[in-house]
Amino acid sequence: MSFQINELFSVAGKVAIVTGGSRGIGKMIAQGFVENGVKTYISARKAEACIATAEELSASGSCIAFPADLSTKEGRDAFVAEIEEQETSIDILVNNAGAAWGATFEEYPDSGYDKVMDINVKAVFTLTRDLLPLLKQNASPEDPARVINIGSIDGLRVSTQDNFAYGASKAAVHFLTRNLAVRLAPAGVTVNAIAPGAFESQMMAYTLSKFQDKIENENPLGRIGRPTDMAGLALYLASPASKYMTGQVIAIDGGRHLGARQ
Repeated sequence: MSFQINELFSVAGKVAIVTGGSRGIGKMIAQGFVENGVKTYISARKAEACIATAEELSASGSCIAFPADLSTKEGRDAFVAEIEEQETSIDILVNNAGAAWGATFEEYPDSGYDKVMDINVKAVFTLTRDLLPLLKQNASPEDPARVINIGSIDGLRVSTQDNFAYGASKAAVHFLTRNLAVRLAPAGVTVNAIAPGAFESQMMAYTLSKFQDKIENENPLGRIGRPTDMAGLALYLASPASKYMTGQVIAIDGGRHLGARQ
C-alpha cells in the first residue's frame, strides 16, 4: 500500500468526457484534466466555441471537440455514436452541460421550464445510461469509473432569484446522483456531484456584473470561486484518492449555502 501523493491523485492516462466543456465551469474542469494527462472530449452546442476551446486546451495535452446539442434525443444519440466510434472505454463522465431560465413566477413559461429540465436532468440521466457500457468496460472496485454531475447550491437552498426551474432541476440532479450511485456501484462506477456557488461563467455573467461586490461581501470566504478551485475538486473526484466515495453532493461555494458572512 502506497500513500504517495503522485499515486493517490494521478489521473494520467484516463479518458474523460466533459459536456458543456467550451466555457465556464466545464472549461475549468476540462483544463484541469487535460493539463494532468487525461484525454478529454468536450461537447458544446456552439460548434465554433467548442472547437476553439479544444484547440486552446490541446496546447497542454489532448482535447477533442465533439459539438452536440445534448438537450435533444437526436443530439445525444449522435454524440454517443461519435464517442463509440473513437473509444472502446471511458473512465470519467462529467455531466456539466446546463441551462437556466429567469422569469417571474406569474410569467414563467412552460417552454423555459421544459428546456431547463431537459438539459439539466433528463440529459444527465440519458447520457449516463447510454454511456454506461463504455464506463463499465475497464471499471473495477480498485479502479472505478467516475460520473461527476454538476449540481448547484441553488439545489441546496432557496435562491433569491426567479430561477424556479433551475433550482428544482439541480435538486433533482443531487437526488439522481444518489440514486445512480447505489444502482451503478456493482458495475464499478462511482457517482458524485459538485454543487458550485458563484463562479465566472456566461450563466452568471449578468448577475456578477450587477452584484459581484454584494455576493463576495456575503460569502464566508469573501470571494467567488476560481478555476483552480473547480479543477481541484474535479481532479480529486476523478483520482484514486476518492475511489471509496460515492453518492456525495459536495458544495464548493466558500460556505455560502450555510449562511452569509458574519
